[in-house]
Amino acid sequence: MIWTRSLPRRTRFCRKMRGEDFFSPSARTQFLEALDYIREDNPPAATRFRQRAEAVLRRLEKFPKSGRAVPEFPELPYRELVIAPYRFFYRIKGKTIWIVAVWHGAQLPGEPKN
Repeated sequence: MIWTRSLPRRTRFCRKMRGEDFFSPSARTQFLEALDYIREDNPPAATRFRQRAEAVLRRLEKFPKSGRAVPEFPELPYRELVIAPYRFFYRIKGKTIWIVAVWHGAQLPGEPKN
C-alpha cells in the first residue's frame, strides 16, 4: 500500500521507512538486501547506514531536487543521492517522489525502464 501525504512545496513523498511507504517495491528490496549484506559483517554499521539513509532521504521532503542528475544518463528524468557506498536513484513524477533503485556504487547502472 502506498501512503502519500502533503508536503512543503506541494510535493508528495512515497515512503517506506519507519512503517511508511517510501520506495518502489524493487528499490525497497534492494535497500533491505544492502542492509542484510552490511549486517552480515558488521551489525552496528548496518544500523548506522540505515539511520544515515533515513536522514539524507528525508531531505527530499523539503528539497526534492537536491539530488544530482544521474551522470551516466543526464538526459533522463532520474536523480540520485549518494549515501556511501550506495546510490539511491529517484524520480519526481508530478507531486510524487519515488525511490526507484538502490545500487552499490561499484555497480554500473543500466538505462532505467519506466
